[in-house]
Amino acid sequence: MATDDNIHLVVRGGSVLDGCGNPPRHADVLIADDRIIEVCPHDPARQFAAHTRQIDATGLTVMPGLIDAHCHISFDEPNSNDELFFHRREGLAAIIAAANVQKLLAAGVTGFLDADSLYDTGVDLRDAIEAGIVPGPRMSTGGNALLTSVGGTAGRLIPDAGRRGYGKVVNGRDEIVQEVRRQIKMGVDWIKVHVTGLTPRQRIKGEVQVWSYAELKLVVDTAHDLGIPVVGHCRGAASTRDAARAGFDLLLHATYMDEAALDSVIEARVPIVPTFTFQANLADYGALTGASPEIRALFQQEIAASAQMLRRAYDAGVPLLCGTESGFSLTPYGEWHYRELEVFVRDIGLTPLQAIACATSANALALGLAGEVGALQKGYLADLLIVRGEVARDVTVLGDRERIQHVILGGKAVVLTPAPPRRDPPGWRVSHYGRQILRRDMVLGARAAAGGNSEVPP
Repeated sequence: MATDDNIHLVVRGGSVLDGCGNPPRHADVLIADDRIIEVCPHDPARQFAAHTRQIDATGLTVMPGLIDAHCHISFDEPNSNDELFFHRREGLAAIIAAANVQKLLAAGVTGFLDADSLYDTGVDLRDAIEAGIVPGPRMSTGGNALLTSVGGTAGRLIPDAGRRGYGKVVNGRDEIVQEVRRQIKMGVDWIKVHVTGLTPRQRIKGEVQVWSYAELKLVVDTAHDLGIPVVGHCRGAASTRDAARAGFDLLLHATYMDEAALDSVIEARVPIVPTFTFQANLADYGALTGASPEIRALFQQEIAASAQMLRRAYDAGVPLLCGTESGFSLTPYGEWHYRELEVFVRDIGLTPLQAIACATSANALALGLAGEVGALQKGYLADLLIVRGEVARDVTVLGDRERIQHVILGGKAVVLTPAPPRRDPPGWRVSHYGRQILRRDMVLGARAAAGGNSEVPP
């Protein structure tokens, strides 16, 4: 049993949020080795051994570190599928991911799930973090997302067979079983299935279900037989229903649910990661990136059409987890990991305390560490975030990096240093001549507007 002599760190006098939805309390957090040994009422008179480091958290919020249940650490912020699938190299992707993962820590993220990675970089990065070779948050990972030849969300960029980027196309029962077993042999924590995809002439909301129920059940049974959970990308009612019925352990998105899908999700109590951050950033700020009004309205509509059903699922006991899709140009690393909490409050109608629980204690499931992380309770791993501001009233405080005073991972303080500026390696990004095709009438119109000058104005 730990005694006061074993304590090496005390966070004193802060407004402590336990991450389980309870209101803040004025308390001290006592840490020995990598565990919390006590969360007790603040006692300014209590004395500790001379070797015990003490952090004065007076006037600060003390809470569990954030967990991001949907982060693509190997993608490095592409602007397009073309860039993602044809401009990334395996070794370089791993090296850059090892640098990017430190941006998550600096933003208060002490754990994340990367459900599908380029090549096999996810397993390698996770192992490097756990071995202490690369500093980073706790990480769980999948391998390549299982796709059918429909191509997931990348369509014709995906081959009819084989692997490209983060996706592996499987055709038929034998290939499904073989690939699930191969990934488990490699050491994945999750098997991911792209249950839905886009087709050129679809006429349904969301995406088209591209797997049969029997195929989904085969994935689940094969993975579960070997003790590995399954996560599914589902944008559409039928896909969400069938994934829940098939025994999936986690659903990404689960948008556009109908009553049948909602009933299946509630019956299975399968947790959902809505991942609205990408859509919200595009809808709210897409004009700054040159996104068209049509695409911005489309993504805003996905939130509006799905928020009520997700709230009904939550009220019926279905866990909602916070994930941000960080790793794309609209969701760069270290910038938006708080944003899903904001959207949960604004669009789904959760209280700040409920949203915080979704980003901490509920999210422990994504790491495979339920009951071990995500809460400030005795016996839990000491992953803490100390913030200047009342997070229990305003979750957007977490988006201000200057307010993050301390990040503690496994009982050790993280050195919060700004990421150094970097350049992109040759060929890493798609090169564009311009944003539109140069038609001759554009030139003539520009000359006319310039009063007949032969030179086209810039």
